[in-house]
Amino acid sequence: MATKAAFSNQGQICLCGSRLFVHEAIYSKFRSAFVEETNTLKVGDPKDDKSNLGAVVSQEHMEKILACIDMAKQEGGKILTGGGRIILDGELKDGYYIEPTIIDGLSVDCQTNQEEIFGPVVSIMPFKTEKEVIEMANSTKYGLSASLFSRNISRAHRVAAAIDSGVIWINTWMLRDLRIPFGGMKSSGVGREGGFKSLEFFTEPKNVCIKI
Repeated sequence: MATKAAFSNQGQICLCGSRLFVHEAIYSKFRSAFVEETNTLKVGDPKDDKSNLGAVVSQEHMEKILACIDMAKQEGGKILTGGGRIILDGELKDGYYIEPTIIDGLSVDCQTNQEEIFGPVVSIMPFKTEKEVIEMANSTKYGLSASLFSRNISRAHRVAAAIDSGVIWINTWMLRDLRIPFGGMKSSGVGREGGFKSLEFFTEPKNVCIKI
């Protein structure tokens, strides 16, 4: 689920999980498994059913993502896997392909973790306590979506209530029902769409007054 959330559509989904917080008790084990699974992903021709990732949207965006990865290194981040451009063979050799990238060792308040990269890049960080991870999750100006994974549903509900995000998934990611409200908090958009909220969001009320 973590690889799907981080790298679907090359990370070019506003709902992708680009910051991954893992409890310190399982951090090392999770990190190894996460890297191992990420290394099985194939970057290639999007018309090939065996490809997991295709190209990012433009050369300009590719260069921005690679610059963000370089910035992460300057900020003390360690590239666990990926980190570079991929040159494919044949007619796709000029495509804008980037390796799925996992970064470890960054502080929650560094630029990499405070800005949206919008590419196949995820930063992974350990946490100790519930209070700490809530503060980490709320540390950015963005608040569109978050996923919580826990066997303790009461705790999951408690943490979900404390996170400043318009969409919270518990033990899943990207489970959408277009009838329910969708939108973010803080700098992640205004208003809500979905179901009757869409009628309000996409409709401009008009007052026509006639004096008889």
